[in-house]
Amino acid sequence: MATKKSPAKKKVATKVVKKAPAKKAVKKVSTKKVVAKKAVKKVVKKTASKKPAAKKAIKKVVAKKPAAKKPAPKKAAKKSPKAAAPKKLKVDQYGLEEDDEFYGLYFAKSTNKGLVEVKPCTFSLMYWWKGLLGYPDMIEISKDSNTAMLQFESTFGGGDSGETELTEKDVFDVDHIIEVDEQEQLVSLYSYVPIPVPEKLIGALGLSILNINPETRYGSLEICSTDNEEGANEHFLRYRAATYLRGVKSGKVEAIESMVTNGSEFFGLALDAMCVNKSIKKWLLS
Repeated sequence: MATKKSPAKKKVATKVVKKAPAKKAVKKVSTKKVVAKKAVKKVVKKTASKKPAAKKAIKKVVAKKPAAKKPAPKKAAKKSPKAAAPKKLKVDQYGLEEDDEFYGLYFAKSTNKGLVEVKPCTFSLMYWWKGLLGYPDMIEISKDSNTAMLQFESTFGGGDSGETELTEKDVFDVDHIIEVDEQEQLVSLYSYVPIPVPEKLIGALGLSILNINPETRYGSLEICSTDNEEGANEHFLRYRAATYLRGVKSGKVEAIESMVTNGSEFFGLALDAMCVNKSIKKWLLS
């Protein structure tokens, strides 16, 4: 700003030079230039003092705007949970919600003792056994319908790949029991080798179970002890697996089918692995 104003005042000085002597004109010009410089300095100071005021005003405006917008999202956040509240589902006499595949189901079967109620987990087992496999109804249901049991047999045959300890000629029977607990909504599978384990094989069989169980992806092997009809204690090798149907809204029958299918496969693999011990193999095929 100072550089632009100083040339304008030089023009005024040239006019004064024409009217007055040269020396006096020089003196006057010099004094006027000093005054002009002072004036310019004052103007600069005034403009500089005004700029901070403008900045302060801008800062105040910016600070006020976000403060005014903050309450808006808070109100929206309070209203959103009310709108997203889940609808409560109806529950039937068995505790099943209305989106369950067996909601509101009531089924009963006729027995020698009269009509017996069939609850959801037992109904799932019955549907798998009778409806999908086509076997006759052999399920025993308690009077209060809170427990049920299915017993059946199957034949185990070894592999034919030539790489297994048990070949396709090595065949023996296996007993199965499926138990249902309606209160826990638990279905359990127990598969037994029906031949008692000789006392001399208990140690070797126990060691084999300890080695195989960590590698078994589903279920587990165990030695089960019980008293026979004569009161003598006997030991049996069994495989145990279980599945919970609590919370399964759709696919209860498929869950039971998967448990039995996978259980049979893994039990067969475990039996084959045990037969590395020739004494155990001889016992199984006796």
